[in-house]
Amino acid sequence: MKLFKKGIIDGLPIGIGYLSVSFAFGIFAVAAGLSSVEALFISMTNLTSAGQLAAVPIIASGGLMSELISAQVIINLRYALMSVSLSQKFDGSITLLDRFFLAFFNTDEVFAVAASKEGQVSKPYMYGLIVTPYLGWSLGTVLGAVAGNILPEIVTSALGIAIYGMFVAIVTPVARKSHPVLICVIISALLSCVFKFLPLLNSVPSGFVIIICAVIAAAACAVLFPLDEAEKEETANE
Repeated sequence: MKLFKKGIIDGLPIGIGYLSVSFAFGIFAVAAGLSSVEALFISMTNLTSAGQLAAVPIIASGGLMSELISAQVIINLRYALMSVSLSQKFDGSITLLDRFFLAFFNTDEVFAVAASKEGQVSKPYMYGLIVTPYLGWSLGTVLGAVAGNILPEIVTSALGIAIYGMFVAIVTPVARKSHPVLICVIISALLSCVFKFLPLLNSVPSGFVIIICAVIAAAACAVLFPLDEAEKEETANE
């Protein structure tokens, strides 16, 4: 019980931070035509802000299931890698079934907190760690969805921009420090503009646009900025 409480305490700042982000998502989802219940269902079953943001336009426009699945797989592939990495820190109390369950609740912030702990982490700690982020994300979504239904449109439109601001805030510091990341962002942005404004291409569903831009930008940067052997070893040891 002590370790479970410790996990809850460590996850509390994550949960509080998720409130504001998921609040913006709730407004965004309702503005796209989804109901409050649908927005909450998405947040409770797909714990990824990038994946949720990509999914809403596809769902709202009646996109193909293959489009939705492909977008989610590509956007959220990193979580599979993070879960494999995190599993190396689990002690013997965490069973195979626990690993599958915890992988579902694994987010960037949960991974960072758990991975930074000295030594191995236990089952009670991990279950405590995922509680507050999950509740914070779900609660924020509900509040945002309800606010989107009752606040004036001019207010909800302004608040809806917050979720885009979150991604800008995440990408900008890294892009300023890393030239390859900056180039990747620029390529992605230019490709997105091409699909937005050119005839024929602007008819491509938004989900496939995300997939195409992500794959091309990542492949281009992999060719332009390959890791040398020293960098590969350093990355592998992180």
